[in-house]
Amino acid sequence: MSERPPFPGDSLAEAGLNRQFVFDLDALPADLRQTLGDTTGYRQLVLLGHGGRRLWACVQASGIASEHPIDDYTVRTVESWLAAQLPGRAYRIVYPGEQPVGLQALGKLAGWHHTSPFMVGVDNEWGSWYAYRAAVLIDFQFSAFFPVDRGNPCLDCRSTPCLTACPADALVGGHFNLQTCSGYRLQPESRCAEGCLARQACPVGAEHRYEAAQIAHSYRRSLAMLRHYLKQP
Repeated sequence: MSERPPFPGDSLAEAGLNRQFVFDLDALPADLRQTLGDTTGYRQLVLLGHGGRRLWACVQASGIASEHPIDDYTVRTVESWLAAQLPGRAYRIVYPGEQPVGLQALGKLAGWHHTSPFMVGVDNEWGSWYAYRAAVLIDFQFSAFFPVDRGNPCLDCRSTPCLTACPADALVGGHFNLQTCSGYRLQPESRCAEGCLARQACPVGAEHRYEAAQIAHSYRRSLAMLRHYLKQP
């Protein structure tokens, strides 16, 4: 059996997609694999994310002016990378897309995050300043990736600034109350309409915190989705 080649992710990292993990499909739990849809003809799943500010800078430099510039930039970047690295090989981008991919579960398997009181995953290096950007089925086999668990920073946190920073008191006792959080975000003049103050109070990975424009962009989208889901104007 020939040796598998290493994953050539340098150009993806340069483009801002600096979190990368490759799963062998036959090693994924069955319930998680089902979230990917039809995987016939594919052998691996590439999970891509970003940590820190670089991706946003790349998106801005790209000049993409669409409703979903980060997704559009990501898809364009991934397709260009696939054409260069795996020419002629079958692939399917399952995220971004309509497929309900279990991104959080995949991230857990990769060792990318631990649950925080404010319900955004936290990593010892990046804090909460990272996101999942793409999941791609490929007809190829790169070298195996192994999860690296850097530990849960919340377990060693004594000051718990996120709990007291929440103006809605949605984290009382260290337990997240979705209804309280959502209700406050929907209020006129809410201080959390364009950013989570609890998240911003977390000291872990603070040096990687998104710039204000990216935070506002992400939270405007989530607020619009919340209003749509609750059928509010």
